[in-house]
Amino acid sequence: MSERAKAITGVLIANFFFGTSVIAVKQVSPALLHPMALTSIRIFFAGSLFWILYLFNPVATRITAKDYLRLFFCAMAGIALNQSFSITGMSLTSPIHAALLILTTPITITILAAIFLHESLTLSKVLGLLLGISGGCILVFSRNIASTAAGDEMLGDLFVIGGAIGYSTYVILIKPLMAKYQPLQLLQWVFFMGGWVIIPLGWPHLKVVPWQTLSLFHWCCISYVVLGATFFAYLFMNYAIRILGAATTGAFIFSQPFFGTVAAILILHEAITPAKIVAAACIIGGVLLANNKKN
Repeated sequence: MSERAKAITGVLIANFFFGTSVIAVKQVSPALLHPMALTSIRIFFAGSLFWILYLFNPVATRITAKDYLRLFFCAMAGIALNQSFSITGMSLTSPIHAALLILTTPITITILAAIFLHESLTLSKVLGLLLGISGGCILVFSRNIASTAAGDEMLGDLFVIGGAIGYSTYVILIKPLMAKYQPLQLLQWVFFMGGWVIIPLGWPHLKVVPWQTLSLFHWCCISYVVLGATFFAYLFMNYAIRILGAATTGAFIFSQPFFGTVAAILILHEAITPAKIVAAACIIGGVLLANNKKN
C-alpha cells in the first residue's frame, strides 16, 4: 500500500472515530458520568499517551518562550472549550444533530479567518456562510420546544456549535506553529496545558462517579472515546496532514456525519426527518461554497 493510500485510510479511520464517538458518549454521559468528568478522563489519559509517545520519539526543535503563550491560548480554545463543549453537547443532543453540527467547523473557520487573518470574503463564501448557518438554525429550532427533552437537546446543539467555534479558533491560532514544530510536539503541550484547566473543573464530578456500577460495556465506551476518538484519531489525522496536506485532509470531514448517522440509525434507531435532510443539504452545500477552491 502506498503512503497516500495509507494516509487516506488513516483519515477515514480518524473521521470514523470522531463521527461515531457520540454513540459511545451517550452510553455513559450524563447518566453515569457528568460530561466534565468524561472530558477530564479523556484529556488526562490521551495527554499522558501523547507524552509517552513523545518520549520514545523526541524532537530536537525546542519551542521558543513566546510560542508558549500562543500554545496556551491554543489549549484554551482547542482543549478547554472544544473538548468540554463537545462532550457536553454530545451527551445532551441526538447523535445525528451532533454529527451534522460538527460540519459548522469549516464555516466558523472561514468567518474567523476573515476576521483575524484578513482573508477576503467572496460572494461564494458569503453565500456559503449564510446557507450553512441556515442549516444549523433549522437543526436547532426544528424541535418541539414545548417539551423538556427538546429544551435539553437544543442546549446540546448549542454546546456542539460552541465546541466547533472553539476548535475553529484553535485551528486559526495553531496555524503559524504548525510551520515551525512537529504536530506531536504541539499536541503534547496543548493537552498538557488544557489538562490543567479541565481536570480541576472535572474533579468534583469525578469524585461522585459511581465507579462500582460501571460495567465492562461502559468501560469499553469510555476507552473508545479516550483511545479511538482522541489518541488514535489525532495521530491518524496528523499522519494524513503530513502526507496529504491540510486542505485534502480537511475535506474528509464530510465523512463524519455519514459515519455518525449510519451508527445512530443502526445502534440507536434514530429516525431521519425531513428537517434533518434539509438541514444537512444546507450545511453541506454551505461548506462546499465557503471552501470553494476557486476562492
